[in-house]
Amino acid sequence: MTLETTETPQVLRVSNLPPFFMSDLQEMAVVHNRDHITDPTALGRISAIVGGGDSKIDKTLMSLLPSLKIISIFGVGYDGVDVTEAKKRGIVVTHTPRVLNDDVADLAIGLMMSVARRIPQADRFVRNNDWVEGPFPLAKKLTGSRLGIVGLGRIGQAIAKRALAFDMSIAYTARSAKALLPYPYYATTAELAAQVDFLVAITPGGEGTKNLINAKVFQALGPKGYFINVARGSVVDQAALIDALQKKTIAGAGLDVYVDEPKVPSELRALQNVVLTPHIASGTMETRRAMANLALANLKAFYEGKPLPAPVPECA
Repeated sequence: MTLETTETPQVLRVSNLPPFFMSDLQEMAVVHNRDHITDPTALGRISAIVGGGDSKIDKTLMSLLPSLKIISIFGVGYDGVDVTEAKKRGIVVTHTPRVLNDDVADLAIGLMMSVARRIPQADRFVRNNDWVEGPFPLAKKLTGSRLGIVGLGRIGQAIAKRALAFDMSIAYTARSAKALLPYPYYATTAELAAQVDFLVAITPGGEGTKNLINAKVFQALGPKGYFINVARGSVVDQAALIDALQKKTIAGAGLDVYVDEPKVPSELRALQNVVLTPHIASGTMETRRAMANLALANLKAFYEGKPLPAPVPECA
């Protein structure tokens, strides 16, 4: 990868990245590890930060890097980045949207199917030889159910597209109604929850959506309703969710994200009406490779003075 700059760029890595991403990154830049910088003068030479969607990049870190000009996020979410501060300092922030839409939408459907049909429990039922004692309990039908989507952006629309194949009716809530989409719109998450069987969260994280899904929403969803989260752990009041699952305020949940990853509360892990996955919504080789390519393309374009493929909306 040839850059038009005369000096090799110096980059600070602030989270774990896939080996294939690291290999390509090291071909185009000198890569420093945040936890192992032994040369204090390197801080003044670093012009880029690269990290995953869960990276915390705040004012304090930026202030240590006087030459910082770009933050390249390997992921679509960037709620850990202080974008306002970055813009004040003339730092552009990029991410990797679009390339992971399919995988996240696929997992959302998979979690709905898994929690409704109790597939993990059925697997254990067979493995434990419980079948010889009698049949597995009846479960919930997915086809024809009512789906509510919290956040109908690109991924939300991909989920809706898949849900149509299951003859599901679709409604949504978002910051505003989307005139070009045919689905019913509800102004609040609680109003939407009261009208659906499955409530899927796929809204951005950050302070604006913190605890958006709360006890009031779970009460509205009700004892026959299921909650699916493929967004961010922060969008849910996790204590309220645990309480709703324990008291059967809702029927169940399928969760790929949590408040303090990778730590998952023991109460959640002990429940039998919840399906848990370890933040793997974009976790396929094909998609992670595409994400790496886009994150690298953002860096390459920046250093070559070309238009950035995927700046975050605030920096577009």
